[in-house]
Amino acid sequence: MSTRARNRPPGSNWGDYGDDDRIGRLNELTAERVVRAAAEIRTGQRFCLSLPLDYPGGNVVFPFRRPPEKRFVDRMDGVPTKDFPFSRAREGATGVVNDDLVTLWTQYSTQWDAFGHVGSHFDANGDGDDEVLYYNGHYPGSDVDAMATAGLQGRGVLVDLHRVYGNEKTAVDFAMLDDAMRAQRVAVEPGDILALRTGWAQLVMDMHGTPEKQVIHHSCAGLDGRDPALLAWIADSGIAAIVADNVAVEFFPPKPGEAGTPFLPLHELCLFKLGINLGEMWYLTELADWLRDNDRTRFFLTAPPLRLRGHVGSPVTPIATV
Repeated sequence: MSTRARNRPPGSNWGDYGDDDRIGRLNELTAERVVRAAAEIRTGQRFCLSLPLDYPGGNVVFPFRRPPEKRFVDRMDGVPTKDFPFSRAREGATGVVNDDLVTLWTQYSTQWDAFGHVGSHFDANGDGDDEVLYYNGHYPGSDVDAMATAGLQGRGVLVDLHRVYGNEKTAVDFAMLDDAMRAQRVAVEPGDILALRTGWAQLVMDMHGTPEKQVIHHSCAGLDGRDPALLAWIADSGIAAIVADNVAVEFFPPKPGEAGTPFLPLHELCLFKLGINLGEMWYLTELADWLRDNDRTRFFLTAPPLRLRGHVGSPVTPIATV
């Protein structure tokens, strides 16, 4: 069901890509821009940008999200398909087979946020009552199926915040981000996918699945969603998506806001108002180090989510090719 907006929230782009649009800024990944992005492939070297999907480990990051739960499929008469001999299916047959299943919390580890993840209250139809709505006036919000079928490939552009701020927990406003971009000679153009290396995911990797609560919650940089200049830059930049190797892209837990302001200001701007997907807990260490050593900031990114219809987030195994 789609609610066509006669009104749209201030600062939003609802309707700019059509009343029924469900992919937002991914519309900026035009065929011409994908061809441009492919020009960043010069060596053919590839980097996996995903944590192991059972990391961070436990439920220290968010108590309501848990690691994947695996079990073997019951093949026949309750016998699990673990080293299951085919001779039980046909006498004299050779070979064994394994068949398993997994229960996934879709936003436990390296992931994409779909627009259905965060919405807000807004009177889009002009009847005087605020309704729960999602990007472009939709209810329910767009799921990851829309992202998957969009064919998410494009040019990634990396800013290494860890090079500037180390592991200190830091709220990065626009002036700080701009300084880092200028120092690293980073240029962001419409249709680019902005990648932020903070070092948080490397801390997770170094803890080998047993994260320390104090470290997890008190380390590394995040974008300051309370900074109006940063929000304005994101809106004006034309970027297609934002990804980071931290837990929420934005500084989390968020700085306190006044009544009537978003709890997660960057999420509300990106997912609700502008249709900018957010990628969280990506692993960017090896890519960032290679780009620095080779005096580059750009790469070709392939990162479709799982085609999970009806789901508001998805695990992802992104690949950067340089």
